[in-house]
Amino acid sequence: MDELYPPIPPRAEGFLDTGDGHRIRCQEAGNPAGKPVVVLHGGPGSGIAPMARRHFDPAVYRIVLFDQRGSGQSTPGADDLGANTLWHLVADMELLRERLGIERWQLFGGSWGATLALAYAETHPSRVSEIILRGVFTVRQSELDWIYRGGAAHLFPREWEAFLAPLPAPLRDDPLAGYAVLLDDSAEEVRHRAAVAWSTWEGATVSVQPQESFVRQYAEPAFALTFARLAVHYFTHGAWLDDGQLIRDAAKLAGIPGMIVQGRYDTVCPPVTAYELHRAWPGSELKLLEGAGHAVTDPGVLAALRAATDSFRT
Repeated sequence: MDELYPPIPPRAEGFLDTGDGHRIRCQEAGNPAGKPVVVLHGGPGSGIAPMARRHFDPAVYRIVLFDQRGSGQSTPGADDLGANTLWHLVADMELLRERLGIERWQLFGGSWGATLALAYAETHPSRVSEIILRGVFTVRQSELDWIYRGGAAHLFPREWEAFLAPLPAPLRDDPLAGYAVLLDDSAEEVRHRAAVAWSTWEGATVSVQPQESFVRQYAEPAFALTFARLAVHYFTHGAWLDDGQLIRDAAKLAGIPGMIVQGRYDTVCPPVTAYELHRAWPGSELKLLEGAGHAVTDPGVLAALRAATDSFRT
């Protein structure tokens, strides 16, 4: 069996006016009368990716995708962060569901997309048929400390040194707060250098086997500026969550079938978070992939995700 379905073109595209100054780019693919699924991209800031449509049988699924606030073709972009919080995104999803006439939908998200899926599902559990998560991230302080305050540096010392390089010495004690300063600097060259360094750090750590192609992709300036500004905006605010809230409230997901796909060697979102979520979510299944890291293209990940979407197709 192929790991992905053949390329699936979008069937419809448009914009959702949220009523507070944002216009959200939305897309549909697959069977218009099929089982609804909404795909939640990562980042925050990554935007719709064509490959994301290919996790689903287009004859069975009605595939809904959207660029979250500040991302992709949604407006305003990441240079305007007003009215852009996790709870705005949850409200956007509910508005989109209502506009599309969908009663319940499956949630599919990885990394930051898993964060958004959990926040939405714990707020609107009656609107969720199933949940598929990959590389679970819940924005706990311990998770942010691991990736942005020196934990993962023990595995990637050279890359960590490059991550710290744009920061003046006084800002290196808390790189997350330091990057917030740099990305708001009045000098464009300072902002650009900081964005590329921030984004390159994730590109260097995302795969179980570091790949130069990921580094190049994440270091592309236009992508890096959006990715860095949104990530730092969300993470310096703890995504407007109580610390540990998404795992604390996972009992609200009881009765919602769920599959968690997690790489054993995920250095961006270590598997302890997926494990603790699984323990707190009644009826969830955790699939721990021994040869995988955080990247969706790591060994076994695509096959596990297709198996999950196929298992929930009815």
